[in-house]
Amino acid sequence: MRRGQFLLALAGIGCGSSGNSDPFAGETGGGSSSSGATATASASSTGPAADESGEVGEPPKLDLSFPDGGGPVVPPPSCHVVDGMDAVGDCTITAPPDAFEPDVQWSWNGGQVTVTPLVANLTDDNADGSIDLCDTPDIVVVAGAGLGGAVVVLDGATGSQHASFATPVNPSVTPAIGDLDGDGVPEIVAASGPLLGSLRVVAFDRTGVVLWTSEQVWPQDQGGALGIADFDNDGSPEVYADGFILDATGGLVMMAPAQTGWFFAQRNTATAAADLDGDDDLELVLGQSAYHHDGTVIWNNPDVKPGYPQIANFDDDSDPEVLVNNDGGITILEHDGAVKYLDERPTGDGGLGAWFRPATVHDFDGDGQSDFAVSSAASYSVFDRDLGVHWSADVQDGSGWAAGTAFDFLGDGFADAMYADEATLFVFDDVGAPLLAVARSSKTLIEYPVVADVDNDGSAEIVVVSSNDWDENQTAPSVQVIRDAEDRWIQARRIWNQHTYHVTNVREDGTIPAVEPRSWELLGTYRTNAQIEGGSVCLPPPAG
Repeated sequence: MRRGQFLLALAGIGCGSSGNSDPFAGETGGGSSSSGATATASASSTGPAADESGEVGEPPKLDLSFPDGGGPVVPPPSCHVVDGMDAVGDCTITAPPDAFEPDVQWSWNGGQVTVTPLVANLTDDNADGSIDLCDTPDIVVVAGAGLGGAVVVLDGATGSQHASFATPVNPSVTPAIGDLDGDGVPEIVAASGPLLGSLRVVAFDRTGVVLWTSEQVWPQDQGGALGIADFDNDGSPEVYADGFILDATGGLVMMAPAQTGWFFAQRNTATAAADLDGDDDLELVLGQSAYHHDGTVIWNNPDVKPGYPQIANFDDDSDPEVLVNNDGGITILEHDGAVKYLDERPTGDGGLGAWFRPATVHDFDGDGQSDFAVSSAASYSVFDRDLGVHWSADVQDGSGWAAGTAFDFLGDGFADAMYADEATLFVFDDVGAPLLAVARSSKTLIEYPVVADVDNDGSAEIVVVSSNDWDENQTAPSVQVIRDAEDRWIQARRIWNQHTYHVTNVREDGTIPAVEPRSWELLGTYRTNAQIEGGSVCLPPPAG
């Protein structure tokens, strides 16, 4: 094991929140609140003691080469994106080898949260008249159940509640955040409608004002996710979910035919946007099928069961592959839809719905090639691109469709996998041993933990949500933010804008690239965050 193991015991943690009659006007200083939600918990070592020598480990190993062979170039501080994707981060931070002493920075109780938490800058915390990356990031969740879901905006540093939007939204659909109208400030899109039934997409400005509601009906059941991308490269992003694409004002661009063979007829999914054919514009990838953004079919293979698609490079050519996790197991398709693997179950796990879960793509073993991690109900496992099993850990998640994530907290070249099952948030080391176990509660739907620098302190934090368990008890706070007790973890980007987040799909300020950089040629990741180093996304060697 690379470092000591730690266990957080979180029973009985108190939390609270405060409202504000005008939460988006006149915020000052770091967004603090006299009654902000805070909590602490001690982390007790169950392994080797942390290094107290004061020595730091090797600097992060995932940097790009420096120009002209020189040393690191430290740009001047910036509140704005300067490299096309990110603003200037703290490129001097390093992490000691045993810098893994987790602590709860804050928690918030506001009811059930069954969707992935999102992170973006939505408030002018320093009151300089501009919303930018010098402000404290905000965490966006949907809290509630049934018809009573509400978009809630929380201060990333303290957990104090900026606002709860008045217009109800569906609490089982993960929203998306992005600048739709080109004013430099992100909007939020969510789903409105009953828990089980036909939904419409609703767009909010950052304060909760409804900008539009789509006429297009989304006939899904529960557990879906929205995304934002510029499919046609015209500088005006589109909103997508399931088989449809809407323009920036909610008008229908295209609607694909429904996929067939759904597990129990459920259409809960998180479809992907990717440039499959190398022409720079994006295609809508459903898994069983894929379409050009004008509705022209690329492939449609009914032998592939519908499920959750992810985009990565899993071979030695430059084209992406589509990883589909569905009720049959693991399927990998070439960019043109040709089948490489169909309904594989490398760990032997089975049962209805066991593999019907989103995956996480990252180079977990440091060999320069993309691996992936996915749950199969009783196990969370990391696989290489040829479906070899790196490791498999026991989890408790027979109920839903949860995903995971990963982050290289120490910058040592090895990403730690994360998964939140029905009772516990786990952080695993490079051989699958738990480094961290945080109590949470959920039936699990489509939510997963995320990593971002949510308080703009130059160190990454973990955000995890909770809801009712199978005994209809919510035994953990709605939102918990976990940090290293000394804030020694490497800085992550300050954004996580949608369920299908893959770094290159959004700039750090929430604006959407007109031409999206190809993540499989650069980071080779999906549903994981990147470090910020010297104003650049911290890139590993191209996968494959």
